[in-house]
Amino acid sequence: MLPTIDEALKELEIAGQLNPGPWVKHSMNTGIAAGNIAEKVPGLDPEKAYIVGLMHDIGRRAGITDIPTHVYDGYKYCMEKGWDEAARICMTHSYLLMKDEFDYEPETRHEKAIKAYIMDCEADDYDKLIQLCDSLAVDYGFVILEKRFVDVTRRYGIMEGYIKGWEVAFSIKEYFESRMGCSVYDVLPDIGKTTLLTPKPWKPPVK
Repeated sequence: MLPTIDEALKELEIAGQLNPGPWVKHSMNTGIAAGNIAEKVPGLDPEKAYIVGLMHDIGRRAGITDIPTHVYDGYKYCMEKGWDEAARICMTHSYLLMKDEFDYEPETRHEKAIKAYIMDCEADDYDKLIQLCDSLAVDYGFVILEKRFVDVTRRYGIMEGYIKGWEVAFSIKEYFESRMGCSVYDVLPDIGKTTLLTPKPWKPPVK
């Protein structure tokens, strides 16, 4: 099950009040990118793509946390609402390598739960779509993948496994483009302008 578009937008509005930050507009743009790409891909539902794009980072409503925490918080929140399709995307969107992400044994309870979920999950087209769109959308619009990768690295530093994840993102891009018959960039509004912008990396406000 999924929330309606209106419910998803309301959830983002409330979440943005709980934890203000650029992640809210990023989520909205992820939804737009997913919906626009789905319009061009036979067999995909643009409305579902838009909704799961809107909801993929909803775990950030709980505050400024690390990747596993916001992933699991989003999954739990959506499951409590009965939105299992959105909950799935909350789990999969940050793990482009899927099973290959977990060549180690997690220590925390929520990371163990994430691993168990991912190990029992095969990425479908919606998982892949949001993994891609998460890398195409920023709070101020849309950017090419290379720009987004640099932006994330400027904020968090280079981590082991990043390059493998980038390769997966490019392969997903090529997969959807082969089905769209055009570049994904062709359906992202004003990407030529926003890609050229170089805002400073966002930092949490000092309390």
